[in-house]
Amino acid sequence: MAIEHSRAQRPDLRIVTVEDRRALKAFVRLPESLYRGDPHWVPPLWHDEMRGYDRGHNPILRNSEFVLHLALRGGLPVGRNLVYVDHAFNEFNGSQTGFFGAFESEENGETSAALIDAAEKWLDSRGMEAVRGPIHPTAEIWGFLLRGFDRPPIMMSPYNPPWYNEHFERAGYFKVQDLLVYEADAARNYVMPDRFSRFAQTLLARHPYLRVRPLNRAHIRSEADNMWRISNAAYVGNWGYVPVDRHIVEDLVRRLKPIIDPDAVWFVEDTRRTEGEQAVGYALGFPDINPTLRRISGRLLPFGLPLLLAGARKERNFRLFALGVIPEYQGLGLDVLLYIVLFRALAPRNIRLEANYILEDNYRIRNALEKLGLEHIKTYRVYEKTLI
Repeated sequence: MAIEHSRAQRPDLRIVTVEDRRALKAFVRLPESLYRGDPHWVPPLWHDEMRGYDRGHNPILRNSEFVLHLALRGGLPVGRNLVYVDHAFNEFNGSQTGFFGAFESEENGETSAALIDAAEKWLDSRGMEAVRGPIHPTAEIWGFLLRGFDRPPIMMSPYNPPWYNEHFERAGYFKVQDLLVYEADAARNYVMPDRFSRFAQTLLARHPYLRVRPLNRAHIRSEADNMWRISNAAYVGNWGYVPVDRHIVEDLVRRLKPIIDPDAVWFVEDTRRTEGEQAVGYALGFPDINPTLRRISGRLLPFGLPLLLAGARKERNFRLFALGVIPEYQGLGLDVLLYIVLFRALAPRNIRLEANYILEDNYRIRNALEKLGLEHIKTYRVYEKTLI
């Protein structure tokens, strides 16, 4: 099934390395037993989750060195961890940092400690000087949930018990970054302040060469190229930044394509620029399919796919996943403009919108969202520990 990696103090607890499909299935399906009965936990699409740990299907792991650790107690899976070295990150940042993601554990400090110890030893043996996480390169999930346990997770966002934070802090991990979530809920009387509608009108009147348009589904590949190009210009200097590989953006758009809603994806263009490079900013939102994933238990067959597509069309919960403006346009307020047009397009549906993964030190975006009247509802925390 797997190769034994280490034994904890108790002989019935072992950390093994996943080496075959049977062990991978145990690794992937572990959360199903750990979260049984939890009303907020959402299963992934199990088929996609299995493929996600295959180098051939995951553009991040394709260029990384990684290992999957499985904790067994009495022969039964009770914990897991993905540990990896992202060579692109280290080359760009001149660092020797390892990462972990996909961490899950029973509520037992010994199990968490054994998984953490195995991860640190594996990274140390590869010359890493620090470890950071959780950053899950398969599910696009960053951080442990720290605040907001009373609310279910939106699509592609973390959910975990509170003791994960406690176990890592006990193991010497410290906060390296908090990721914030803001909410605008039309059903709870959220109304965009009038001054922002006037702001949008004034901005476009002063700069008539600017044009705002929704996603063109017929040219989804070129739209993905626009997002890739803008992201690599817009996010330079942000915490955790590394140049985004084109294949990563293409893979994200591929996974979102079945549920994508043109009303939730917008571009702002400068019509003076060369054709093909006119897009200078974008906002990527998508409907939250988690309620439907819960109903179909993460299974597309035999009836899951049509239910998933129907649920996406009816969903009132949306996530604003990414928003980027290339640097030379960042002083104009195009980020606010993109939010305004996105919310206006979706508002007739009485939506709830989460702006999710806002860096705590991105004061420009935080200030804009707070002035727009959004409420801070959740916090995720990314941890780090020095290994030398």
